[in-house]
Amino acid sequence: MSNNKSKKFVPKPPQKPNFQLWLIITAVIVLIGVTWFNQNTATVEITMKRFEDMVLSSDVKKVTVIFNQNYVEVTLKEEALENQRYKDELESQNRFSNPTGPHYKIKIASVDNFIENYTQLEEKLPESERIGYSAKEEESWGNWISSFGFLILIFFLFWMMMRRMSGPSGPGGQIFNVGKSKAQLFDAENKVKITFDNVAGLDEAKEEVEEIVEFLKTPAKFTKLGGKIPKGALLIGPPGTGKTLLAKAVAGEAGVPFFTLSGSDFVEMFVGVGAARVRDLFKQAKEKAPCIIFIDEIDAIGRSRGKGQMPGSNDERENTLNSLLVEMDGFGTDSGVIVLAATNRPDVLDSALLRAGRFDRQISIDKPDIVGREAIFKVHLEPIKTADDIEPKKLAAQTPGFAGAEIANVCNEAALIAARRNKNAVDMQDFQDAVDRVIGGLEKKNKIISPEEKKIVAYHEAGHAVAGWFLEHADPLVKVSIVPRGIAALGYAQYLPKEQFLYQTEQLIDEMCMALGGRAAEEITFGKISTGALSDLERITKMAYSIVSVYGMNDKIGNVSFYDSKGGEYKFDKPYSENTAQTIDEEVRKLIEHAYSKTLELLRDKKMELEKIAKELLEKEILFQADLESLIGKRPFDKETTYEKFTKNTDEVKTLEEPKDQTSDTDDEKEDVIENKD
Repeated sequence: MSNNKSKKFVPKPPQKPNFQLWLIITAVIVLIGVTWFNQNTATVEITMKRFEDMVLSSDVKKVTVIFNQNYVEVTLKEEALENQRYKDELESQNRFSNPTGPHYKIKIASVDNFIENYTQLEEKLPESERIGYSAKEEESWGNWISSFGFLILIFFLFWMMMRRMSGPSGPGGQIFNVGKSKAQLFDAENKVKITFDNVAGLDEAKEEVEEIVEFLKTPAKFTKLGGKIPKGALLIGPPGTGKTLLAKAVAGEAGVPFFTLSGSDFVEMFVGVGAARVRDLFKQAKEKAPCIIFIDEIDAIGRSRGKGQMPGSNDERENTLNSLLVEMDGFGTDSGVIVLAATNRPDVLDSALLRAGRFDRQISIDKPDIVGREAIFKVHLEPIKTADDIEPKKLAAQTPGFAGAEIANVCNEAALIAARRNKNAVDMQDFQDAVDRVIGGLEKKNKIISPEEKKIVAYHEAGHAVAGWFLEHADPLVKVSIVPRGIAALGYAQYLPKEQFLYQTEQLIDEMCMALGGRAAEEITFGKISTGALSDLERITKMAYSIVSVYGMNDKIGNVSFYDSKGGEYKFDKPYSENTAQTIDEEVRKLIEHAYSKTLELLRDKKMELEKIAKELLEKEILFQADLESLIGKRPFDKETTYEKFTKNTDEVKTLEEPKDQTSDTDDEKEDVIENKD
């Protein structure tokens, strides 16, 4: 109860009245009221025979012919209104509110015929009682509205709908403002709160964009030596590495107007809209210069021109790109507008867009290394209530290859898992489960697996474990499990890939052997194979083709690479002959057969270790590195893992900084992770 009382009540801001809605309601009410009033003041309709009786009885005071409407109005004499017959009739129809008349109405087929008949009828009366007739044209607004009111209402509603669709939030996508820019503006009133302190693991990229921010704040520092502000910076990197986050930090730090939009915002079904939006965007930006424009996913409009286009066609996307090129660096370009853009596909961008003068800087944002991951974990762990055993260094070592977005997902999943378990703080076990979930998917505890299938999966994963344990260049194995995860993974093994960028032939061969360990174990144990090696075969096939045709590591093919770095030039025509293609296929097949034979030989030699691990897996379902060491001994290759090197270097620095009587904790645990799913 105290928590509820401590919460400060914040009243909701009063909602603005919807004047358009009230205008529509008022129009409908007025239309209904006019129609009702017109109907209630209208005359009672009678037949021609009844009219003749009235005339012959000398009850009629006035006859008016409405020649443009083909009807006749009849007004009775005052003494006739006292007649009980007329009085009851008019009162029952609620028409007696208009005593001056007209009181009755006759529909006629023709005005001339009526006049002729009426003249003949009056000849039967004495000359003193003949009243004649008058003629006029109907000018009643009530009748006009009641006749055309529905059409008026339809046109009114259509007009209101068009007005709403032309507004900034119209559901029609701004039909009348289709050429206006969709950029969102951040300025002093709605400033972005993200700063460079929220960006971790991107030190080099931050230095580049910090210089742009500093130039906007203090331009004299750079211009006094003759330097010019960069016109554009292109952020390049894989998905999830923090390109958009870095742009948000620039918006928060710069203190100048910041326009942001996506490349797809320029694309529209109407011809010329994209180019018009580009011109409108830069027009707004020049009015607020100095300012920054951020275009996310610029590859939506920046693709190379002329590729995949039919002869004679007019590509709307190319017109948009041409307009963007001219605005960024054309004949009449003004300074003061900096363009930031982000893409994860720089290979498809047009060369004219990438040249100096448009994007002067191309900032590469790669996946973070172990030091960068530690810094990212520190940022995302700050709002989370963690236990004392949480070390960002350990988490960084367990997540090699993770991008910033994946690290954020791990931290969030760990917090959700801990909350689901009713814990007061997030501990290391929660983070390990979160890493497993991000890598392998959701754990399928209720998935029904037959004992035969479970045995096959156990020996399959044991084959991976033994092959990786006794191959020198394979990644160190950390965890092996036969608990189903994800959509199709019945088991998986986790490894700790090395933080390296260059691979030798022996390392790639050992990686292939480790991937083939599952299928080899099935053949040795059961004498037949299953479909469980699908992901393994896909992985080694790509790796083998890369060894032969990309990296030039095959003696028969030679030092030749058929890799297309531009992404599209070899799409339809291969840069080699049919004989070379056949040779590549043969060499790939030989390479895979060699790796498979090597794996079979290794597992036959270590069959006892294979049996031990498989039986232990069937019993425990999950084995860690310490379990493997107790079952089959330590790994025969005395090599430090990346995590051990990282902690060792850190401990050496601590030893130099701390007094000699203090000792740092040594880390003998092998809590190193990453993936191989089956």
